[in-house]
Amino acid sequence: MTTFMMKAAVLESHGAPFKLATVAKPIAAAGQVLVRIKASGVNPLDTKIRSGNAAHARHPLPAVLGMDMAGTVEAVGSGVTSFRVSDDVYGFTGGVGGVQGSLAEYAAVDAALLAKMPRNLTMREAAALPLSVITAWEGLIDRADVRPGQKVLVHGGAGGVGHVVVQLAVAKGATVFATGTAAQKTVIESFGATAIDFEKTKPDEYLSAHTGGKGFDVVYDTVGGAVLDSSFAVARLYGGHVVSCLGWGTHQLAPLSFRAATYSGVFTLIPLTTGQGRARHGQILGEATALIEAGKLAPLVDSNRFDLQTVNEAHLLAESGRALGKVVVDVQT
Repeated sequence: MTTFMMKAAVLESHGAPFKLATVAKPIAAAGQVLVRIKASGVNPLDTKIRSGNAAHARHPLPAVLGMDMAGTVEAVGSGVTSFRVSDDVYGFTGGVGGVQGSLAEYAAVDAALLAKMPRNLTMREAAALPLSVITAWEGLIDRADVRPGQKVLVHGGAGGVGHVVVQLAVAKGATVFATGTAAQKTVIESFGATAIDFEKTKPDEYLSAHTGGKGFDVVYDTVGGAVLDSSFAVARLYGGHVVSCLGWGTHQLAPLSFRAATYSGVFTLIPLTTGQGRARHGQILGEATALIEAGKLAPLVDSNRFDLQTVNEAHLLAESGRALGKVVVDVQT
């Protein structure tokens, strides 16, 4: 039997640089599709996994990292009816839990994790979205059930997840406010939110200014730590809901309880690490595709270009905090 090969950026040990290597090209098993990867998004979590600082997202080494991808279906495994050869697809498909990631020319992907790519996006743009969209959607829509007319506060409104939460909330008819720095005001407001300079405005001040002291119907925290604590204190009296994708610390729930509000945590890795709930990820991306094609959701992508030979530089930029949007690696043209 002939073994076909492909190029991949391989991480051999935590903290080490990626090495460009030639490895065996995967084959689509039952329920999978073989995707020719065109672009791979770099998430903050990817850099933490590489450095060994992500105990909640273990990935045995040596490994191919990369969680987000966009590409074209090259082969379809048995039992797959939702995709055909030549379909352009995107998804949050690996790079954790022992599942091969997207920093490679090909990946055999569970078809449940994929959706057809929005027709109005480039491969780079599509690869910037999956993890952010799923994290935002699970919190704002699946957990908080955001509705028209509600007031939504997004902490970190210019960030990778935050800018998607803002757009989803606006698309759902909410009135949206988002925290950020003064320099991020233009970006935040371009997505339809009222910007709040967290460096100059205290929680009790924006609570009073924007809700008359009643609180926000939904608060989505993408920062964690003290910001999550402050979120509890600005949720709406009687029924406010706080969501966090970084609720990993020790927090006092009293401020939340005294407002008769509720809390939900979002942990988007569960489908990849346990195999449970994968179909929901594909469904979310399918619904997001409709919003993207309707012009209601767009990615923020850094303009710097990288390829499989310069993945290390891509990770350095993502870690630096200087990227203006999601860093994306061009895997194949």
